[in-house]
Amino acid sequence: MSTCAADLAPLLGAAAANATDYLCSQFADTASAVDATYLLFSAYLVFAMQLGFAMLCAGSVRAKNTMNIMLTNVLDAAAGALFYYLFGFAFAFGTPSNGFIGKQFFGLKHLPRTGFDYDYFLYQWAFAIAAAGITSGSIAERTQFVAYLIYSAFLTGFVYPVVSHWFWSTDGWAAASRTSGPLLFGSGVIDFAGSGVVHMVGGVAGLWGALIEGPRIGRFDHAGRSVALKGHSASLVVLGTFLLWFGWYGFNPGSFNTILKSYGPAGTVHGQWSAVGRTAVTTTLAGSVAALTTLFGKRLQTGHWNVVDVCNGLLGGFAAITAGCSVVDPWAAVICGFVSAWVLIGANALAARLKFDDPLEATQLHGGCGAWGILFTALFARQKYVEEIYGPGRPYGLFMGGGGRLLAAHIIQILVIAGWVSCTMGPLFYALKKLDLLRISADDEMAGMDLTRHGGFAYVYHDEEPGDKAGVGGFMLRSAQNRIEPAAAATTGNQMGVTFRDEPNESSYIMIDYSDATVTTPNHPHIVQSKTSLEPSKHGLWPVRPVPLNLVWLWGVPFYMEYVYVHNVMPEIPYQNNKLFPIPLL
Repeated sequence: MSTCAADLAPLLGAAAANATDYLCSQFADTASAVDATYLLFSAYLVFAMQLGFAMLCAGSVRAKNTMNIMLTNVLDAAAGALFYYLFGFAFAFGTPSNGFIGKQFFGLKHLPRTGFDYDYFLYQWAFAIAAAGITSGSIAERTQFVAYLIYSAFLTGFVYPVVSHWFWSTDGWAAASRTSGPLLFGSGVIDFAGSGVVHMVGGVAGLWGALIEGPRIGRFDHAGRSVALKGHSASLVVLGTFLLWFGWYGFNPGSFNTILKSYGPAGTVHGQWSAVGRTAVTTTLAGSVAALTTLFGKRLQTGHWNVVDVCNGLLGGFAAITAGCSVVDPWAAVICGFVSAWVLIGANALAARLKFDDPLEATQLHGGCGAWGILFTALFARQKYVEEIYGPGRPYGLFMGGGGRLLAAHIIQILVIAGWVSCTMGPLFYALKKLDLLRISADDEMAGMDLTRHGGFAYVYHDEEPGDKAGVGGFMLRSAQNRIEPAAAATTGNQMGVTFRDEPNESSYIMIDYSDATVTTPNHPHIVQSKTSLEPSKHGLWPVRPVPLNLVWLWGVPFYMEYVYVHNVMPEIPYQNNKLFPIPLL
């Protein structure tokens, strides 16, 4: 207000003091409205990332668990809203408080007030549920539903808010914006949009959940070799990735919170609006370079151009640039994206070697790339940008001539986040396991949680017969036109025969009877043959465990046979003319 009045007084004259005050107040009101609108729009973008998470998760799991993972994404947002409203926002930003945890604004009491309005709560809630969504991907396809509710409430209501208080609140002991005490190493931590606060928190929480639960059934064979349990829809993965990319323009540039702030004298074109644009550019470049690096890196590693790997690489680049997106140059963002791709590739290789199973690579992507992003910021933060956002005299990137104080602060951040989340989420997951509330039974896992926990499958199957109208009433899983009848019945107890279609293609299927457990492949000797005796489970599913029966090679690609159905044990599964029910090879 004083700056505005000082600028207008010479123009209007001393007699127009009242007019000067009036005009300045109108300008202030307009600036507040513009900033609030900017923050609300950014909050909507970040919330839209939940749809991206949902699509990414759905495409990355097998079809039998689609409804389960979609429901967990909905409840991450719903449960997160309630607990962040009751406790989370107060623990994170309740001021005045101490350096460890906030103690004001429970249930949004005393809001709105200067510096804190409802738009700020909405924006921070969208961040909190993003952390919970990361963790849900790590423990997908084998976790009880009640465990999701418990960990999501605890993470969004307590664990995440404490971390965000440390690094984002004006009272936080390690915050770069701290006003109530000395800065950590004279710098504080520059984690602008949350490579550590959001991504590392979600990744470390997912790490403990996945470790305590153990890998999914069939993820590693009896010899300890990795077996790919691929998601059922690359299309959903790509759709989710683009939605997350779109939302990241609210995640990173929106973290300025305001846009009408000048970095120079009146009339300058250089202000926070320019920094917002630069942040969007660095975000774009880091993700894009990471995607291209992953594309060629995985091509050299596997010989394939894999769209799912490229999508994960892209998201890894975004997770890494999130910490320093506002304080680095575009050329540095290219370096960030390039390195993050190799961090993700290396973390995935290490996870497979250690028999760690994360269906969405969330721990490796958000935890590993998030940690790299924290270090990257401490190396490449530019002095000009740091001083514009955080004030003059601040330490900046080591490689930019700013010394090692910022790097020291960021190493502390990595350590305390890993320690805090491990000490809180690790015991929680362990307690859930001991109370038998964490993992579903083996039978339920093989059947799929959609069927056993949610009342049916996400997709409707139509067993196509000649003359049928294909695709009516739901999605179509195409079955073979030339069926193979089961072999003649034999009196061998619970043994069964598994018959492959002679010409494998995208609609290859298996059929079973009770005669003899021999894989019959007369025209395809490269498909392994084996004999075994298998007991049916209570859900009518025959788990295929013995090696090498459970690993079949088609088109040079290994396919894992996790289970097969029999119509007379599962009457709710469609079948025709009392024939055995064919399913696509999983």
